[in-house]
Amino acid sequence: MRRPRALLLTGLPEHALARLREVADVAEVPERPRLGFSDEQLADLVIETGASVLIVDHDEVRRCVLDLPLDIVACMGALTTIDLALAAERGVTVLHDTDQDADAVAELTLALLFAVSRNIVAADREVRRGTAGRKRVPAAERYRGARLSGRTFGVVGLGRVGRAVQWRAQGLGMRVIACDPYVPEATHTLPQLLSEADVVSLHVPVTAETRGFIGDTELASMRPGAIYLNTSRGALHDMSALVDALRWGHLGGAGLDHFEGEWLDPAHPLARLPNVVLTPHLGQATGETAEDRAESIVEDIARLLRGEAPTHACTPVGARITA
Repeated sequence: MRRPRALLLTGLPEHALARLREVADVAEVPERPRLGFSDEQLADLVIETGASVLIVDHDEVRRCVLDLPLDIVACMGALTTIDLALAAERGVTVLHDTDQDADAVAELTLALLFAVSRNIVAADREVRRGTAGRKRVPAAERYRGARLSGRTFGVVGLGRVGRAVQWRAQGLGMRVIACDPYVPEATHTLPQLLSEADVVSLHVPVTAETRGFIGDTELASMRPGAIYLNTSRGALHDMSALVDALRWGHLGGAGLDHFEGEWLDPAHPLARLPNVVLTPHLGQATGETAEDRAESIVEDIARLLRGEAPTHACTPVGARITA
């Protein structure tokens, strides 16, 4: 039987690429546009290579591509550039691993907590500038932080990431309380948690109930000097209210890994606050996460080519595979 051809438009870890080569002939593109291929450009490549399997990142997969005789589209990036409804209509199986790497996100959450509570970023900048020991007030006094052991850590959302944060915070000697209306062991309401916790960390999805649910009232009810962490989504809090709470000293600091649109204007007031540590959506940005996801998607491609059901299908499994 004819081996299927896979058009690879993104980098894969070595082990995943080797596995893909076992099940398909692989055509790679030496150069790609920074923002990905357009639907029309990608359709031309599919015709040129004769591919029936696509592995894309943030490339457009819409009518031009889906009108072609494709079997599988595996997406390594966001699904926003793929017309899922049309793919389902055309019988094309779209693969996407949506499983969150709870450990990676939890580790970044704790990293932000350490960075904020011990003033690590500001102190690092002084050392690099050579000014750390040249000021009248010693650095140990200017950057005096807070010991975490014995403090109360509030987890909002006790799903996989929340639980991964929970046991790590307990390992630091912190008392952990949790709020989650869907988990019986989370015994605190949100108002109770906010009033008790020295650290408040969000681990919930954006829904109609949670969008902007941390606002003026909630931030004002937090303990003076508390640290606020958000490694979930920027839409969960009111940004103006958060800036005010930080600017006027009610909150001791914040660590944020997400912003609306995943971009923060450098002129935004938040960027000028010294008690805030900001990262650009790095929660799952680890080599291990990328390897695990790539291997799971390639294995799903292998399953489909063997006529078996995949584990990460976003559309009904098509019946057009002929190889």
